[in-house]
Amino acid sequence: MTDRRLLHLDVENFRSLRDVSLPLGDLTVLVGSNGVGKSNVLKVFSFLADIIRNDLSPALDVRGGFDEVAFWGGSKPPTLLRIGLQATWTSNASVKAPDEYQLSIKRTADQREPSGYRLSRQESFTFKRTKGRGRRIRISGENAMVTDTELNSTTQSIEDSGERRSIGIRKLSSGLSTLPRLARSEGGAELGTVADHLSSFRVFDVDVVAARLPVRESGHGFAQLSQDAGNLADFMMMLQQYHPDSWAQLVEDAKAVLPGLQDIVFASQGGASRDVTIELQETGLRRLTPLADASFGTVRLLGLLALFHDPDPPALTCIEEIDHGLHPQALELLVERLREATSRSQYIVATHSPALVDRLRPEEFVVCERDERGASLIPAIDTERVRRIVAASEGLPLGELWFAGALGGSL
Repeated sequence: MTDRRLLHLDVENFRSLRDVSLPLGDLTVLVGSNGVGKSNVLKVFSFLADIIRNDLSPALDVRGGFDEVAFWGGSKPPTLLRIGLQATWTSNASVKAPDEYQLSIKRTADQREPSGYRLSRQESFTFKRTKGRGRRIRISGENAMVTDTELNSTTQSIEDSGERRSIGIRKLSSGLSTLPRLARSEGGAELGTVADHLSSFRVFDVDVVAARLPVRESGHGFAQLSQDAGNLADFMMMLQQYHPDSWAQLVEDAKAVLPGLQDIVFASQGGASRDVTIELQETGLRRLTPLADASFGTVRLLGLLALFHDPDPPALTCIEEIDHGLHPQALELLVERLREATSRSQYIVATHSPALVDRLRPEEFVVCERDERGASLIPAIDTERVRRIVAASEGLPLGELWFAGALGGSL
């Protein structure tokens, strides 16, 4: 994987994520039973992407407001929601000097408001500009303060130095959404790089009904696979046309795990709309099988293979319940292709399949649990402890250990 990636996620009071600090590798697989908060980790990234596209207030409103987004446990809503990221996205960032972004949304009682409260936000973005020097943007109220920073060699902490410049910003607007357009010379270009990465994030979950339907040919360039695989036929046809080597490998992969599959072909629906559908050529059948008649698992499998063979994916791809509807024998190939795909994109995957977990390495495996107060524990057990337990078991597979409860989070 490229060195340009997301390193760490910190979340406080987002849905079930009461206090989560999650290191992120090229492949991070969230493992746990239903309802422990795996999907809420993915929803954090959807929330950030929505903030960039539509700004902070609309992103909250479409989710039902602060009370619906904030931690659901306890007797009353919390007063603070916080999201923090560390990454190596800008040109001078490194693991030792990462880009850092933090968003805090504060809830304050105010009877003058129809909701009974008012919201305020604070943001901070720090990045490395040149050797030994960096820049920090702090946003509060209607003011964004830009300050040069330097590393204190004694304390190894980032400290403000030099002149401060102020930029006006709308109240409750997000710097991720606004500043890249306003202050490119003051750090907006670097903040724009972070915003571009975040807004490109894809939370992938195959909508089998949508993927089966005919789709209009895009007819130009190479389009990205949609988050629900609703444009699966068009994407795969373009993959065949523009990336024949990737297409050939996808077909071979599908044939390896779908008994009787001989080929994948495309059929045009004709008419002005130029709709296209997928059809499967199968052994022993005198006619092609439309994808509309294929099984649930077959459609999901093709959607996932298309995702893993995407030649130009976003910076991060999240996958909901990757194992849903798939035969266990398909999982070995999928995990292999998933690891290969990390050379082009970073992946966060949710699963509760012991058969899939059996094929993971300890550094890819994150146990997710939930305590009696409704708070997600992620990770519930650290990687070094996982390695010690695996070693003590004399090499039992991770899925077997997890299912038995030796690693916590048993079903």
